[in-house]
Amino acid sequence: MSALSTHSLFVSGIKDTFPLVVAAMPFGLVFGAMGQAQGLADWVTLSISIFVFAGASQFIAITMLASGAALPIIVLTVLIVNLRHMLYSISLIPMVHDLSQKWRWPMAFTLTDETFAVVYHKMSMIGAHQHLPFYYLGSSAFMYLNWILCTWLGITLGSQLPTLTSFGLDIAMVVAFIGIVVPHLTLPSHWICALTAAIGGVLTYHWPHQSGLLVSSLLAIIVGVMTENRLASNAHDAPIEQYDNE
Repeated sequence: MSALSTHSLFVSGIKDTFPLVVAAMPFGLVFGAMGQAQGLADWVTLSISIFVFAGASQFIAITMLASGAALPIIVLTVLIVNLRHMLYSISLIPMVHDLSQKWRWPMAFTLTDETFAVVYHKMSMIGAHQHLPFYYLGSSAFMYLNWILCTWLGITLGSQLPTLTSFGLDIAMVVAFIGIVVPHLTLPSHWICALTAAIGGVLTYHWPHQSGLLVSSLLAIIVGVMTENRLASNAHDAPIEQYDNE
């Protein structure tokens, strides 16, 4: 692959991820400010964004650190919350099975909800998985650097605006994901899956450590797959039944 094509793929990953980066900026600012509010050292808050890079899990981790929770408990909790990334990884297996470990390790570390959504949609559209690494790198590197920068800005602003965490800036991320998901709900099974996830999310909202998110996701996937298989089976049997009636 030529240097020009790899560069264009990298830039394309950045461009396609830009709207989600903009939506993630308030989320990062709130996290940095929250570190200030919880009384953690600035370097601790920034290090979490650098070495964990896990969005919602970081909010849980920083709250548990401030409350004096044991490190193994914090690690286990963050792991449980991030188990949804296993679902992302399973979806990407057909696209990465030919890649070497030097690609897989950084891709695994920088896998986020946003990058998965952008990359999976792109690869599904073009069907050329050999273009994945550089496109993925453009998306994930952009998200990673933006998250670190916004965390730092949040730390800086948090010392000057103590009420920054109460501004409700994190709603931008919710709106962004609605914009990602809704246009792709093109089949009845998709809508049923989304509806199941929404109902499950509401019913399990108060479960500890966002464990309800994982349960709702798995339940929605199971219902969606069962619905799609049922509809496909009905579509396959319909011509046979019509022929028998004749």
